Amino acid sequence: MGEKQPYPTSAQLDAIVLQMYRAGIVYSEAVREFKKKFILTALQDVNWNETKAAPTLRIHRNTLARTLRELDLNFRALRKAELALCAGRIFERRRRSPAEIN
Repeated sequence: MGEKQPYPTSAQLDAIVLQMYRAGIVYSEAVREFKKKFILTALQDVNWNETKAAPTLRIHRNTLARTLRELDLNFRALRKAELALCAGRIFERRRRSPAEIN
């Protein structure tokens, strides 16, 4: 009755953990990679805004900034790359003729 239900993605996470473990990835590196992906996902979700991402992660903005430095994450470069990719898609759509779009 008091047993906690697993998250919907629990099976997927279990599979990833097992795969990493069998590949010989050490605990500290696995945690580091998880932190990177989790934080980058949160940042991307709020359009790369650190101030908005921190509350969604339930950490202070300064803690987020420090963690980004510790993980050697240059999310500003990632944001620029994503914006450039989006701009390239828009530019490509504008260059196409109406016949090519359909």
